[in-house]
Amino acid sequence: MLLSINEIRSGLTVLVDNDVYVVIETQHVKPGKGAAFARVRLKNLKNGLIQEKTFRGNEKISLAFVEERKLLYLYRSGNLYRFMDQENYEEVTLSEEAIGENKKFLKDNLEVEGRFYNGNTLNIILPNFVVFKIEHCEPGVKGDTAKASNKPAKIETGAVIQVPLFVNQGEKIKIDTRTGQYVERC
Repeated sequence: MLLSINEIRSGLTVLVDNDVYVVIETQHVKPGKGAAFARVRLKNLKNGLIQEKTFRGNEKISLAFVEERKLLYLYRSGNLYRFMDQENYEEVTLSEEAIGENKKFLKDNLEVEGRFYNGNTLNIILPNFVVFKIEHCEPGVKGDTAKASNKPAKIETGAVIQVPLFVNQGEKIKIDTRTGQYVERC
């Protein structure tokens, strides 16, 4: 389905230069002289890069139908990550490049959202908050609750994040996967 520049809105998924993008922001401009155009900020769903494009008044853009499905993370084998589709129980394999920075927050049996276009997986979206167990960190000292300092802690996936001084090894913490920051102790 082709869209004119007047139909471009935030949140639509479109096909530009054979890549699937989601529209982040649209600015429709009608200058006093000349034809109207649209300045559009697009985010590539495959690699996450954001770019800005200008579309002239007579241009058409293809609408991309992106399917979202629930996936369950199973295990990692070399540079490949294995997931199970929750609807049809088929195994989905993704490369390390497709996972990107999300790999440091993937733990066994974690439910994620998978985006698919024409049967190919574009990317995965982690839950906003995930609980992890701290595998290693320096012990907390009595009285450390009043300071606003942080210390490094290694979580069960191997990622190192900054946590408050009062958090100890073996405790469970909640992490915001969008920012990679400590939220609270569980």
